[in-house]
Amino acid sequence: MSERTRPWRSALYIPGSKARALEKARELPVDAILFDLEDAVAVEEKAAARETLAGALRQGGYGDRACIVRINALDTEWGIEDLEAVAGAGPHAILLPKVDGPRDVRRLAERLALLSGTQNTRIWAMMETAQGIFDAPAIAEAPRMEGFVIGTNDLAAEIGCETGGARMPLMMALQTCVAAAKMAGIAVVDGVYNAFRDEEGLRLECEQGRSLGMDGKSLIHPAQVATCNEVFTPSETEVELARRHISAWEEARSRGQGVAVVDGRIVENLHVATARRTLAKAGA
Repeated sequence: MSERTRPWRSALYIPGSKARALEKARELPVDAILFDLEDAVAVEEKAAARETLAGALRQGGYGDRACIVRINALDTEWGIEDLEAVAGAGPHAILLPKVDGPRDVRRLAERLALLSGTQNTRIWAMMETAQGIFDAPAIAEAPRMEGFVIGTNDLAAEIGCETGGARMPLMMALQTCVAAAKMAGIAVVDGVYNAFRDEEGLRLECEQGRSLGMDGKSLIHPAQVATCNEVFTPSETEVELARRHISAWEEARSRGQGVAVVDGRIVENLHVATARRTLAKAGA
């Protein structure tokens, strides 16, 4: 799959210590798997988890799903060993937690450069600290960067804000991450929705994330995947309208005009660019 058209609708966290979950993930209809060696793994299990995960990655079988490994922070006692154990096993990317600035990403990129078989390994950043939010534009431009995963739980805990009320206390942080990611041309994936049995609440938060410009959402349970994929997939109505925008604009251009009209609304270059992105996403 072309990395330029790869969808990021659903990114499911899977504990790196759970062999059964690693096996089941090969069959789940997700766009990305966030294999977790950090929060989801107890301290006494971390050494075994990295070996279990490395073995699963070498075995393969994950198809077109992007395999992204969240290691422990490099300044912890586990981070470097996590990286050395899994980087050579062929993950698509390494997800670095608690990124405060571009220096953290550069340090990881430098470490990757020393490991064989990692020349194409990308980096994702967990955006979950107040400092990281204010440095989001610089982080987005750091070496090997491919995307942000917003860590809304950790961010809310650090700020001391509530996560309810349509996430209004977090809105500045969410919008900052989206704007920085779009500026740099990288992906941005929304934070998790904790109440995994609340399908209605999940749908509302997915719809909010899509409205903000998120490319997808991180998930904590397979039961959330179908709703997430549905919301972040362009609907048939949106696809049909996108085609009409392109057709009307191309016809207007053939007549020497710079704008077209569809359903009583002006269609300009920017609308056509949006329409082409919609069709590319739908095709992917």
